[in-house]
Amino acid sequence: MPVKDDLLEILCCPKTMAPLKVVDAAALAKINERIQAGGVTFESGAPVREPLEEALVTVDNERLYAVKDSIPIMLIDESIPTAQLGEEVAALLRAIPEKR
Repeated sequence: MPVKDDLLEILCCPKTMAPLKVVDAAALAKINERIQAGGVTFESGAPVREPLEEALVTVDNERLYAVKDSIPIMLIDESIPTAQLGEEVAALLRAIPEKR
């Protein structure tokens, strides 16, 4: 179940206070390909081992937050810096419109 719009309106990145947008299916599929290939890490440096069910990304497209069972995991150490995901993912994230 996707993050509800009213919740998305009040959430922001705890590190930068940037608003968030929902990652679409195309971008999520590419992100999960990168995770499966290995080498994707959380902000803490720990490897990301599980594919993302859903995710939110900051509107500047710099940081991802996983959503598990419709609950956004808004912990800085568990965020995923997007720079490591490559230009193809970056382009897909830039194409996602903001809802605000």
